[in-house]
Amino acid sequence: MHEKPALTSSELGVLWTTYQQKTMTQRMLEHFIKHADDSQAKIILENSYHELSPYPDKIKDMFQQEGAVAPIGFTQEDVNLDAPKLYDNGFDITLIRMVKEISMGMHTLNITMSYREDVIELFQEMTAITQKHYAICTNYLLEKGLLCRAPFVPMPKSVEFIKNTSYLGGLTPLSKTRHLNTVELANMYHGVEANISGIIMIDGFAKVARKKDVRKFFERGSTIAKDIVHDLSELMMKSKLQVPVAANGNVTDSFVPPFSDKLMMYCVSLFCSFSIGSGSIGTAFSLRNDLPAKMVVIMEDIFSYGHEGAKIMIKHGWLEEPPQT
Repeated sequence: MHEKPALTSSELGVLWTTYQQKTMTQRMLEHFIKHADDSQAKIILENSYHELSPYPDKIKDMFQQEGAVAPIGFTQEDVNLDAPKLYDNGFDITLIRMVKEISMGMHTLNITMSYREDVIELFQEMTAITQKHYAICTNYLLEKGLLCRAPFVPMPKSVEFIKNTSYLGGLTPLSKTRHLNTVELANMYHGVEANISGIIMIDGFAKVARKKDVRKFFERGSTIAKDIVHDLSELMMKSKLQVPVAANGNVTDSFVPPFSDKLMMYCVSLFCSFSIGSGSIGTAFSLRNDLPAKMVVIMEDIFSYGHEGAKIMIKHGWLEEPPQT
């Protein structure tokens, strides 16, 4: 019989990271399903949970077949199903949509770092499932009026080429420069949308965090996200663009934590990592020279914040160590 080659270091790394993220998502879905008061939302959450559930076990089996210890990830100790719901007004679907967005990017990147056929197939399957459920969550939020589309602009009537290097200049008080183009606007708006949802998520976490340093960490994160929304919105408004924002959820009056501090800290760390990656892509495709400078400052703030979170997780023994080389 043909024997499978051993897992490479990169395959071991991406499978380990995926296990952490998938077990976190399982715990969140379990709580959201139990407390969903909208029948349509409950079906969406249940379907997502059932399609996701086999994959942590598949990853664990791959580790065990290699004679490697499987990661712990997040267990039933990290969720309190009896806690009242922490979010209302459709934010359960909003939060799962945000997690699916991160998963889509991770799965695609993980395929490029995998070589063994069964590992590639695993990420291909998860990519297809994640894309399907991301679209379902998006359509639900649009139908309920809980998600705003990006601003509409006039359709182009002809193809134009850039004729002057002044196109690369930014908005300054001393010179008349161009407004955002649609590529730049797409990244600006995505940043606003993601951080508005992030504010609601992290405000809920801050409200129920058990440990004082964790609570203060979340409060600082909310302030950083609000500053990012303000800065990016200001850039859009200077280009005569409105920043539409839907009421995509709210924090309830519950003070009972549905998730462990460990899980909430990991969730915020995951969102920080994704935000840095997303900001880097936005910077790479921006042609106005003031935009990368602005994004670098934002990414430095996020990196510093994420580094502070890692220190807190290490302090409390929550940061599981990846397999070593």
